[in-house]
Amino acid sequence: MSTVVNPHTYQAQLDAKVIQLQETFAPFNPPSLDVFASEPEHYRMRAEFRVWHQGDDLYYIMFDKATKQQYRVDQFPVASRLINQAMPLLLTLIKDQPALRQSLFQVDFLSSLSGELVISLLYHRQLDHAWQQGMQLVREQLQAQGVNASIIGRARKQKLVLGQDYVLEKLELDTEAGKQQLIYQQVENSFTQPNGRMNEQMLSWALDVTQGATGDLLELYCGNGNFSLALAANFNRVLATEIASSSVKSAQYNITANQIDNVTILRMSAEEFTQAMRGVREFRRLKGIDLASYDCNTILVDPPRAGLDEETVKLVQEYDNIVYISCNPDTLAHNLATLSHTHTIERFALFDQFPYTHHVEAGVYLKRKP
Repeated sequence: MSTVVNPHTYQAQLDAKVIQLQETFAPFNPPSLDVFASEPEHYRMRAEFRVWHQGDDLYYIMFDKATKQQYRVDQFPVASRLINQAMPLLLTLIKDQPALRQSLFQVDFLSSLSGELVISLLYHRQLDHAWQQGMQLVREQLQAQGVNASIIGRARKQKLVLGQDYVLEKLELDTEAGKQQLIYQQVENSFTQPNGRMNEQMLSWALDVTQGATGDLLELYCGNGNFSLALAANFNRVLATEIASSSVKSAQYNITANQIDNVTILRMSAEEFTQAMRGVREFRRLKGIDLASYDCNTILVDPPRAGLDEETVKLVQEYDNIVYISCNPDTLAHNLATLSHTHTIERFALFDQFPYTHHVEAGVYLKRKP
């Protein structure tokens, strides 16, 4: 079913999520829940649409998850105002141009709170010089109407970029010293947190729960350094792992852009890092990295929906403090069934990353039992 965005019902749906999360985690005796509400509309920085061709008409469609039926989308109040501004303008500019509309089957939008936009158009054919010329003109026409966007054309084994393939996001964090701004490169077709304002609240919460921390921080699944950079101020050093090469490159870019000198990013999966820490395997990627020199008392994990595998859970248990950010409360609860033998929940949070859906983002901060 399509997402029904009604600001008047937002608080009621959030209250229902709060009750559900509290019931799920009641067996672990967590403290009172920190609840972070989303903006009720225009909160999502990314959106993807299939494109439907009907005669001379061209429009966006999405699919009902329950019935699999398609439905037309002319505006999408879930997405940022910038995406909604660009959506109709783009189709108006390309629908009468065969070189631009032929075999177009999907359009992806990536926007930022800082006002940047990348539009990716996906085709079932190879793109030629005529496409580049025509789309450059479209880009200029968009700019004339107040939409400053980069445009990417994608086809099989082909990627043409007019402008740049990323946005630079600027996030404002709450710290003990006041507001802090961080810059993040967010690359098209790579994972980034979809709800920009909620991401600011998640990072601020993680900063708050780790205030007064000692030693170093280890982070698994660091992505583009989202948490690594924000938490660097609370630790002597940060050692972070990520398997996706595009995310690792963005993390390195972000380290330089924010002039942070105590964060090291390793291109490794959490499972590989666990093997390295246990001495099961040696990795050339760790050449020059003295793991033994790190005094990591705290570990942060933000795993995919499947949660932590059994061996990584055992590794996580070896740390005094655990920050666990979860996009799936069910797998978080499953992992906590093991972690609760050695740790207690000190802080507990709900981040309403995806309003009007059943999805819930949760955060727990655990400390080792005496």
